[in-house]
Amino acid sequence: MAPGGGIQIPSRLPLLLTHEGVLLPGSTVRFSVDSPRNMHLVSQRLLKGTSLRSTIIGVIPNTRDPDHDTDDLPSLHKIGTAGIAVQVVGSNWPKPHYTLLITGLCRFRVSSLLKERPFVLAEVEQLDKLEHYITPVTERATAEDGDLGELSYNFYQAAVKLLGMLDMSVPVVAKFKRLLDSLPRETLPDVVASMIRTSNKEKLQLLDALTLEERFKKALPLLSRQIEGLKLLKKTRKSSPNNEKRVPSVRKGGVLRQFSRDEEAEDEDDDDTAVLEKKIHEAKMPEAAFKVCLKELKRMKKMPQSMPEFALTRNYLDLMVELPWSRSTTDCLDIPAARTLLDNDHYAMDKLKRRVLEYLAVRQLKTSLKGPILCFVGPPGVGKTSVGRSIARTLGREFYRISLGGVCDQSDIRGHRRTYVGSMPGRIINGLKTVAVNNPVFLLDEVDKLGKSLQGDPAAALLEVLDPEQNHSFTDHYLNVAFDLSQVLFIATANTTATIPPALLDRMEVLQVQGYTQEEKVEIAHRHLIPNQLEQHGLTPQQLHIPQDTTRALISSYTREAGVRSLERKFGAVCRAVAVKVAEGHGVIATEAPTAECPAQQTDKAAPPEMPIVIDSVALKDILGLPPFEMEVSERLTLPGVAVGLAWTPLGGEILFVEASRMEGEGQLTLTGQLGDVMKESAHLAISWLRANAKTYQLTNMVGGPDPLEGTDIHLHFPAGAVTKDGPSAGVTIVTCLASLFSGRLVRSDVAMTGEITLRGLVLPVGGIKDKVLAAHRAGVKCVILPLRNKKDLEELPANVRADLDFVPAANLDQVLNAAFDGGFPGTAGAHTQPQLTSKL
Repeated sequence: MAPGGGIQIPSRLPLLLTHEGVLLPGSTVRFSVDSPRNMHLVSQRLLKGTSLRSTIIGVIPNTRDPDHDTDDLPSLHKIGTAGIAVQVVGSNWPKPHYTLLITGLCRFRVSSLLKERPFVLAEVEQLDKLEHYITPVTERATAEDGDLGELSYNFYQAAVKLLGMLDMSVPVVAKFKRLLDSLPRETLPDVVASMIRTSNKEKLQLLDALTLEERFKKALPLLSRQIEGLKLLKKTRKSSPNNEKRVPSVRKGGVLRQFSRDEEAEDEDDDDTAVLEKKIHEAKMPEAAFKVCLKELKRMKKMPQSMPEFALTRNYLDLMVELPWSRSTTDCLDIPAARTLLDNDHYAMDKLKRRVLEYLAVRQLKTSLKGPILCFVGPPGVGKTSVGRSIARTLGREFYRISLGGVCDQSDIRGHRRTYVGSMPGRIINGLKTVAVNNPVFLLDEVDKLGKSLQGDPAAALLEVLDPEQNHSFTDHYLNVAFDLSQVLFIATANTTATIPPALLDRMEVLQVQGYTQEEKVEIAHRHLIPNQLEQHGLTPQQLHIPQDTTRALISSYTREAGVRSLERKFGAVCRAVAVKVAEGHGVIATEAPTAECPAQQTDKAAPPEMPIVIDSVALKDILGLPPFEMEVSERLTLPGVAVGLAWTPLGGEILFVEASRMEGEGQLTLTGQLGDVMKESAHLAISWLRANAKTYQLTNMVGGPDPLEGTDIHLHFPAGAVTKDGPSAGVTIVTCLASLFSGRLVRSDVAMTGEITLRGLVLPVGGIKDKVLAAHRAGVKCVILPLRNKKDLEELPANVRADLDFVPAANLDQVLNAAFDGGFPGTAGAHTQPQLTSKL
């Protein structure tokens, strides 16, 4: 049935007042309902009605400005459109409202208002009596038709011309063609005007046209304007070959838009798709990734834009074309220039610099070298992260840092699968997208602090990333295609290898970054730290001067660390104090300038300081306060039963005091100081060895008996009781401490020691020798006793440290006791020649 043809509407119609548009007979329009009258109309008429007649309502255009609408009923437009509500959708958020989908049936005139509340009800008169018009529009007008027939035929021909300019493959255009072939001619002006781009004012004029002849006369110029606009658009595109393409026809929603800005807005998505397709072909991605992109692009073209998967697919394709499949930087292989740059950026760190230069040398000889996977292990503040950045500058590569501290989800490494809402690629792929090259320097910071949770183990996910035999085909869950990471230079940093899983540690080349000596810290301070702090605080070397003696005092008395992070903060505090003096001096100079009102008035402010301001020990104490650290080794070794050991921590080496005392008892051993099981076993081992050799070394109990534990209780304490301690390297220190207690002799105040012991009295090697020796050097120790098999580790020490310290390599406890006491230890001369103390290991 034609819209309006043969339809009899009720004489009483509820009216829907709308600001949003004009409903013409034969068109379908969606209206939003939020005013009180319209809300009551929907709730009391449409939702409660049970017959077809209850769904027929009148739609009246409301010409009042919606921003200034009031509760009073406005003056109604006299002509409206009766329509049938084919869909009602409601929602209560953020406020109650409905959305109606209404199909227009016919025109009506409002005769009178019957009521205004709760919704408008009016007496109406139907205007379209369309059963008289049954002439097919495709027939040429006859003489009986007159002007009306000629107008309708011309209008039909113009509509056919417009249809020929559009793409018939679009469903809405095909529907438009079917309507032209089937609708009576009297319905064409309303249907066509609702489908082409027209303003509400033009639609309102067409609604007010009551005769068919008047409707054709008003609609034909609108149709002609649309045709001319399309002709102009085609002509413009033909003159611009870069933009030449078919004229797009219809977007989803059933409204044709081919004119001016609206047509260009509809073409924007098609242009973007073409640009995206061009980018896919230009990305030079591998064949497998290229096929996946073409498949996803083909799927995206078939999707409506309203589908959520459309945006997901578009984001995926954008990421694929942005990844650096074939883009890379050229390495700078000038070894002398690289050596100069590394020396300028960092002092010391010879092992790391040598490894970078080796990589450059091999790259000169072999261009297809895989990127190495390095792991810098050392205490905080020694420059592991900054040297990674310097390596990137040396090679001329992009640098990207990934912080892994606290990461406990494997999706941070491998990404999320695209089936999840809010999925995204992992940090590796995201970093490659950021740097836009496939051979950057990736710094995996704090790899020893990875966590583990129900979301997986990120350390296990890193196995594929850091394996040179696997990372050429790294597959991110989001991409789901392989990406080549073999040209990436991975540098991991850690404070200790103890918490790194063995499988992950096996894939990395570990380079130990040891702490700095005092002389190295002085050089670093005057080369890098002080100039950097002066620049950050707006000072110049002409305003502040810090002598090297002051720097040494600051290092020894105000910091005790393996790195230089705290040292830099102390320099910052000094610079801030000097900045106050400099700023006050400038203020004094400004206020002392004579003016007309105050010709030469004297001020009581202090005179500006002389430049440069030199920081000496007195000024250092005024700025930073009393020194928190003192050389306390000699002061604490004033009684028998105290010895100094050396310990290793992730923060660097430390000196460790061991104290022992004895009292009358039953031979019990008490251990305090938060000791681990290994250290407790070392204490029991030392007691057993001393008891077994008490006669040899003339060790006695409190009453002079030959068994040191007979009638005696021993208490062994490790100060800094809040710090957990464990490990075997305190064995020789415990033996020396107890030997001092049992013999009543003082241990030398300038001796520190480390080493593991056995029940036979052998001294076994331990780790962390360099850090431990540096800690002893910082503490002012002059002699270090260490296992004989650790003698080779002394070669890693700086020459000045080896010159300042005396080293006693010991193969057995006899040599340890002989070196730990002034004048040797009783019984060591004879025991030294016993063959059972000679280690063949």
